[in-house]
Amino acid sequence: MPLDLKDLKTKDFAYDLPKELIAQTPIEPRDASRLMVLDKETGKIEHAHFHDIVDFLHPGDCLVLNDSRVLPARIYGIKEDTGARVEFLLLRNRGNDIWEVLCGPGKRAKPGSKFTFGDNLLKAEVLEIIEDGNRLVKFSYDGSFFSILDQIGQMPLPPYIKKKLENKERYQTVYSREVGSAAAPTAGLHFTKELLQRVRDMGVKVEFVTLHVGLGTFRPVTAEHITDHQMHSEHYDLPKETADAINETKKNGGRVIAVGTTSCRTLESVATKEGCIRPSEGWTDIFIYPGYQFKALDGLITNFHLPESTLIMLVSALAGYDHIMNAYKVAVEEKYRFFSFGDAMFIH
Repeated sequence: MPLDLKDLKTKDFAYDLPKELIAQTPIEPRDASRLMVLDKETGKIEHAHFHDIVDFLHPGDCLVLNDSRVLPARIYGIKEDTGARVEFLLLRNRGNDIWEVLCGPGKRAKPGSKFTFGDNLLKAEVLEIIEDGNRLVKFSYDGSFFSILDQIGQMPLPPYIKKKLENKERYQTVYSREVGSAAAPTAGLHFTKELLQRVRDMGVKVEFVTLHVGLGTFRPVTAEHITDHQMHSEHYDLPKETADAINETKKNGGRVIAVGTTSCRTLESVATKEGCIRPSEGWTDIFIYPGYQFKALDGLITNFHLPESTLIMLVSALAGYDHIMNAYKVAVEEKYRFFSFGDAMFIH
């Protein structure tokens, strides 16, 4: 008997995943990853590789990608007066060199505490402790803050990736340009520059939005009823050229296909807030789960998501709960690779 959408609980989005299917390293080349193609109307599944995506796109379609770039936001330093070691994770830029930071161990980071990072390239003073136990920290340095971070910072890889990343660029998309994410928009990791050019050459528009991914993307849903979950807030920007391309695609009967749940959430946030797709910038905490009516999107390229996460709820809203849970069961049986460095799914 099909589940009543009104009664969906967090535990309904659980599935059994053997640990060895959690991808620990990116595949080479990027577009050699596998691709599951899922028909959202019928639930039909096809198996392909990511470089075959061109076979499933049509001239006149529009791909929307998130061009946010991951900040190497994990930095290791020492406390000035004691030499004790500390780890900072930069969460949000508050302006004037003040950042919201997650500190470990927290007891070393009281207001007034001072720290140095990267042989004194970067200095920090804790200003105050805010909600969630995060700190507001003021940094001082010579030169460019982001250049120093590039030198001394580590990629804030998700907690389920245990292996060290040899090449930092493999946790960035090839088209990333706007620095500000705490995690990669991972569906885009499968594209090479050559593959994107093939997509353009076949008459598909390739457009960009920016949504800076917050760490909340890894936060599990702890509420029993999904409607009680409190979403995190993220900053987005949908520029005029992208809005124009989407509206033109819709007018001509093409499909708007988001690359990644972040692009999806940007488009749906704007369509919900503005009543249409138009240039827009702001903060969104949109939570998409089964029963949601999509206003902008026709298709989605995405990865395989964590059990009981807001992201598996989002794809269930697009493709149907039963279709997604069956597709994930098939993915486990077929030994697809899961999560950030894993394989891809195209919902159409």
